Amino acid sequence: MPSLLISVFHLTVAAVRRMDNPARTAILQGMSTDMTYHSDILVIGGGLNGACMALAAAQTGLSVTVIDTLAGGVQSDPAFDGRSYALALTSQRMLAALGLWTALEHHAQPMLQIKVSDSRVGDSAAFLGLSFDAAEMGDGPMGYMVEDRHLRASLLSALTETDGITHRTGATVVAQNADATGASVTLSDGEILRARLLIGADGRQSGTATRAGIRRTGWTYRQNALVCAIAHEKPHHGIAHQLFLPPGPLAILPLTENRSSIVWTETADMARRITALSDEDYLKVLRPRFGDFLGQISLAGARYTYPLGLTLANALTAPRLVLVGDAAHGMHPIAGQGLNAGLRDIAALAHVITHAIQRGEDFASPQVLDRYAEWRRFDTATLALATDVFNRLFSNDNPILRGLRDLGMKMVNAAPDLRRGFMREAAGLSGDLPDLMRR
Repeated sequence: MPSLLISVFHLTVAAVRRMDNPARTAILQGMSTDMTYHSDILVIGGGLNGACMALAAAQTGLSVTVIDTLAGGVQSDPAFDGRSYALALTSQRMLAALGLWTALEHHAQPMLQIKVSDSRVGDSAAFLGLSFDAAEMGDGPMGYMVEDRHLRASLLSALTETDGITHRTGATVVAQNADATGASVTLSDGEILRARLLIGADGRQSGTATRAGIRRTGWTYRQNALVCAIAHEKPHHGIAHQLFLPPGPLAILPLTENRSSIVWTETADMARRITALSDEDYLKVLRPRFGDFLGQISLAGARYTYPLGLTLANALTAPRLVLVGDAAHGMHPIAGQGLNAGLRDIAALAHVITHAIQRGEDFASPQVLDRYAEWRRFDTATLALATDVFNRLFSNDNPILRGLRDLGMKMVNAAPDLRRGFMREAAGLSGDLPDLMRR
């Protein structure tokens, strides 16, 4: 009898997909109630990845509950805290498809060029290395810089305004369980929620993954990232800079209004000493690394530091469960691909779910979730390995490696097709694109 009911459910979903969106949403939500599900999908984690996942799933007509450990209002602080994100072109397309870009566009800074140099502190030859120009690519900017406060506010607003999404703030999951037809979680107040699919978007220390018995592989780099924003005297002209210094890379990424985001890698010991400095002394250490090409600089927003490492979940799925974003993979910020990789996970999972529903399949079945895992496993492992190799190759002052690095950059500079290939990779345009990331 249960199998018959599930079959009827699948056939009905396929018919519902052909209806207009309001009717489809109403019917799917009603079916969830009839099947004693609180929603079709439970998303654990209310950060950027969790919110995007909920919006992408809601577009299919499924009902979603987001379980967010932060209390309501904590994430909506409009003050600029210095954090920003480099969004690849395909990530921007996805945000547009989710209805977010109209509100974000006037806060976003296009990245028109990327300049890469292999340098030393105080080296006068900085910024004379590898150069990428978006005009060569022909698809628009390689990406956009967006401040955390604007992206987060846009996502929170969308969660509130989108039908079929329930945002549970100040809630912590303490237990979870899965069976043949769904998954359930127990909250710290004893409440139990049930859904057909559980999605872990709860970061590198994912409790969702741990409770499912999914182990992780990884290591630390004995490096820390120092993150801040600076205001500068001269315009940046939409140019992003990546300096490879012996302790680690320094990224200078353009923001609006003559400001730039800084992601500055140092050895762990040095980073701790720099973090303890006053703002004035912090800038004194930064200036010789930064150079004077943008004139005088000053801090704009708070300073952050966090340890760097690589961590990969040994599996992306378990029965009635799937991982996305940092819960699935965390990597070095050397290429600025952390959030982009998470958004690509979400777009791929939404693609797989949507097409499964259209075929009348149980979108949370192992066969369907395996399609997502097969799609993303190779890409994420390759990206993690690439960031690891580049960090180890460039974070040193070995004269032999420096010579090889400089030769490699000269070869890429002299090969337009190869250069365009790198740009398309950075923009997220290579490989099989999910529906949400296509033009």
